[in-house]
Parts: sequence; C-alpha cells; structure tokens
Amino acid sequence: MRDDASVMSCGSAARVWTVIVPVKSTRRGKSRFDVAEGEREALALALATDTVLAAMACDAVGEVIVVTDDDDLHLWLPDTVRFEPDPDAGLNAAIAVGAAAASFQWRAALLGDLPALTPDDLGEALRMACDVPRGVVADAEGVGSTLVTASAGLAWESMFGPGSFAAHRGMGCVAVDVSAQSSLRRDVDTAAGLAYAAELGLGVNTAAWRTSYRAA
Repeated sequence: MRDDASVMSCGSAARVWTVIVPVKSTRRGKSRFDVAEGEREALALALATDTVLAAMACDAVGEVIVVTDDDDLHLWLPDTVRFEPDPDAGLNAAIAVGAAAASFQWRAALLGDLPALTPDDLGEALRMACDVPRGVVADAEGVGSTLVTASAGLAWESMFGPGSFAAHRGMGCVAVDVSAQSSLRRDVDTAAGLAYAAELGLGVNTAAWRTSYRAA
C-alpha cells in the first residue's frame, strides 16, 4: 500500500484507492476442485492471502478491506489489513459492506482468487480506471469480472455472479482494457485455471500449496 510519498496520478489529481476483497469462508471455498476437503480449505486460504498481499503491495492502494467470516485469514495477513464481517447475503452484499467502510472515495472490488496477481498489473488497471466513472476488468474468458471500480462521488454498485462482465457493462461500467496476459484476469476456480495462473507465476502461498499437493 502507498505511503505518504506515493500516490497515483491521474491527470492533474492524485488518486488513492480502497480495495475491497470479499472472501467467503475457506470451509466453503473452491468446491470445484477435486481434492480432499482439507486441501480445498488450504487452497482457498492460500489464494486469498496471495491476492490480498499483492493488493497491499500496490502503490495505488491506500487500504485493503477484507470482508469475510473466516477467522483464519487474520492469522495470515498483516495487521494493516482492515476486516469487516460478511453479512452472509451474497458476494455483492459483502462488497457493499466494504465499500461503506472505505476511507478513500475511489473504491475497487477485487476477487479474492487471483494468485498470480502482481502489484504492477493492479496498479495499471487502477490508473486506467481513473478515467471512467465506473470500470470493470473481464476475466480471461471474457465472461466474468475480476475488478470493478467506482470513482469518487458515485454510489457503490456491483453485479458479480454468472455472466457478470455483461451485467457490469449493462449497469454502466466501462471495460478497462488491460492486457489479455494481465495477471488481473486470471482468477482460479478450477485445476485448469490454477495451471494457467501458474504459467504467470503464483504467489508464495499458492505455490507452496501446489508443490505440497503435487508431492503428496
């Protein structure tokens, strides 16, 4: 996250972002992976941890708010992460909780399963999002969304779920044209998705899980 000497410049104005990461309980996460239940929990925890750590390392980000009901995440993340309770009313409701608690007027919702995410790729997307009232980044398939943004003064809205990229475009989000190879586009829901993410370079926690699992 930025310090007092580091802010993102968009035109003539500085922009500092609150990034909201919704994380459902790792006990319920990654059900599409054909691995033992305990391994799924460990994977979901690793994915979320690597995603949050990458966001925290981005100079454009002033704070990261994790919305979750998973107590284990507190043990893996720095004290500078803010936590808000998940209302257990769905992904968009969880994000809205984080948006309401944001300290900065420029807000972004980031999926919590981006293990290859780099601070530079996130920063580039946020820089481009400075130029639009609402922005959205598509996943690698162009169907889902991995990042949604709202500029200062706008009420928060998001429509994550099946076909969310089209839904976000329909509510007025402008597609943020990041590279097709951007680590921001590679979320992980399946073993194939994890393999693709690994080609970009996994965060340390997910890489350790993958190495351990393959060695077992």
